[in-house]
Amino acid sequence: MARIILFGGHGKIALLAEPILAGRGDSVTAVIRNPEHADDVRAAGAEPLVADVEQLDVAALATLIEGHDAVVWSAGAGGGNPDRTRAVDRDAAIRTMDAAERAGAKRYVMVSYFGSSPEHGVDPENSFFPYAEAKAVADEHLRASGLDWTVLGPSTLTLGEASGLIDADTAEPGSVSRANVARVIAAALADDGTIRRTIRFNDGGTPVAEALRG
Repeated sequence: MARIILFGGHGKIALLAEPILAGRGDSVTAVIRNPEHADDVRAAGAEPLVADVEQLDVAALATLIEGHDAVVWSAGAGGGNPDRTRAVDRDAAIRTMDAAERAGAKRYVMVSYFGSSPEHGVDPENSFFPYAEAKAVADEHLRASGLDWTVLGPSTLTLGEASGLIDADTAEPGSVSRANVARVIAAALADDGTIRRTIRFNDGGTPVAEALRG
């Protein structure tokens, strides 16, 4: 049984991942900002923890993370406000990485996006640019850390069913259901072979666990 703390615990992907993790016997702490979401995450099999990651420093985040084996970052500002995008997707994410190291939680799974890279190529005039920049910086900070990291790069997200089938380490973006992303999170946590890998993936034809083994 792994003890997992999941940031962004009321997100669409998180609410699909929590029952998978809990169903296999993992203990899941779901960090949420809105206390009104507590019942939803309990129903998904996780224990809610109300905290605003924008406001907490590294020491406070380390206190939240202590006692857990793994961190999953699935939080995000949701776009629209560049300052908040930088505050959440870059700065708060980086603080959780530093906090995980301080707390001794070595395993860290980042839910990023397919095109995340310092060479993302997004035009600075594009409204997506602040997010692309924030994710690139956060992902690079994680890769440079001493954590046992995995960066997941799902392509365009859909509301499709959980087929359990993906194509991983593919060069061309496509689309992937949030339900399959949830399965990839769970499978990555269970497979040490995903450590220190960036895995970009679409819906495809290979069972998730097999696809992650590459």
